[in-house]
Amino acid sequence: MWLGRAKLWSTPLVGLVGGWLASLADWPLPWMVGSLLAVILVRCSGWMLVELPGGRQTGQWIVASAIGLHFTAPVFEQILGYWWVIILGSCITVLLCLIGIGVLRRSGVDRATAYFASMPGGASEMVVLALRHQAEPAKVAAAHSLRLLMVVLIIPALFTFTLPETPTPEPDSTHWGWLALLMPLGAGLAMLWRRLGQPNPWMLGPLTVCAVASVWFDLDIALPAGGGELGQWLIGCALGCHFDRKFFRSAPAFMLRVVLFTLLAMLVAALGAEVLSWFAAVDDISLMLGMMPGGITELCLTAEALHLSVALVTALQVLRLFLVMFLAEPAFRLWTRLQP
Repeated sequence: MWLGRAKLWSTPLVGLVGGWLASLADWPLPWMVGSLLAVILVRCSGWMLVELPGGRQTGQWIVASAIGLHFTAPVFEQILGYWWVIILGSCITVLLCLIGIGVLRRSGVDRATAYFASMPGGASEMVVLALRHQAEPAKVAAAHSLRLLMVVLIIPALFTFTLPETPTPEPDSTHWGWLALLMPLGAGLAMLWRRLGQPNPWMLGPLTVCAVASVWFDLDIALPAGGGELGQWLIGCALGCHFDRKFFRSAPAFMLRVVLFTLLAMLVAALGAEVLSWFAAVDDISLMLGMMPGGITELCLTAEALHLSVALVTALQVLRLFLVMFLAEPAFRLWTRLQP
């Protein structure tokens, strides 16, 4: 019992050290990337750290609340003006799954596994659908986990080190009264969405509450200093517990192909965003980040850290998530019906 508790509390401590070292090295998103790598390294050394119960959900709750508060009334009006860009960009990103399906099918992976492993989001839901359609759930889960790891390690660094340094804007004020109301409401909506079986409840619930309140009441507030870093640290520790030596040794040929199609999807997304930005007066870098295949949490945090349009990136990611969740299974059934 004592050993189990020590292992449990060792995870956030290891993540804390990793985040601190990454911040000293001036890494992008140091508290998430640093804690993630530290936990992975310790687990690969043989010490099987375990996830802190509720750690990832708490981190998502904090991060989603911070992201939702970016949706001020002027920003929301601007986003509405880009509605066609957001819809088209999200659809293009969903279609990037065709790259993964093509790469995996050519290597002999069965149809259902290739399809659900290539979806750009909704990892846990895709595993459930894989089980329902007689795919290989372990490979589907591994593909989504590896893509998430690549996004966390590559995208923030790529955007941070290739973009010119921008001045840090003045932080918004913290209104404790509003936060005392919005944070519990966000947690309540997350629990309700989880009970209803909706995807990513601890991200979308708090984000919805804070975004609606921010727009409706024309708020201009933010979480207190350190709030974002706390969320990053909890998420990084939780993500790191998905990886160990066994994971990296499993199905090496399949994992190599996942790496290949993920890199290809990133390249196509970047080119698509650049072309799309020619037809709209929208920041091409924010659009490019929003169209990257990856998790909403990691990409929105990257946008916030680089002072890009968090609202645009969030809108693209949320719409893409809903497209994947509600269209993935019907599209697969249509495919199997047309090509039995």
